[in-house]
Amino acid sequence: MAKVELKQPIVAEIAGLFDGAKSAVVVDYRGLTVEQDTRLRRQLREAGVSYKVYKNTMIRFAAKGTAFEALEPHLEGPTALAVSKEDATAPARVLAEFAKTADKLELKGGIVEGTYYDQKGINVIATIPSREILLGRLFGSMQSPIANLARVLNQVAEKQGGEAENA
Repeated sequence: MAKVELKQPIVAEIAGLFDGAKSAVVVDYRGLTVEQDTRLRRQLREAGVSYKVYKNTMIRFAAKGTAFEALEPHLEGPTALAVSKEDATAPARVLAEFAKTADKLELKGGIVEGTYYDQKGINVIATIPSREILLGRLFGSMQSPIANLARVLNQVAEKQGGEAENA
């Protein structure tokens, strides 16, 4: 079998990851221990993020003609690819959090919602909470004024009810 035929399924696998992906982050994993790598993979899996080591040329072929083509400058040396189709900030958030305890893990860059970010940009993206947390905060802030209004109306009703009894 020719080399190209062997590589096509890998390129197709990566292209499948990119298809419909909200974000992708590339990292240099050199220096991680097996235990650290296992822990990182578990955390990423729990966050719904696909994480795998690929050859840089395979990533280049799969990214050609897509927004993920912007990752090209970072495809040097050992590269692992973290892709999320659900939560756009999950790969950056989990990887950046993990990098705090594993200084060997280096975020190279990424694409979030079709926009390219370098290492500094990805670290900023990592500070954005998940969609669920943001929605919780939104609903909490919307609920607070409604709850306050209900309390005021209840107090007014109690006050008027008390005045009616005294009359």
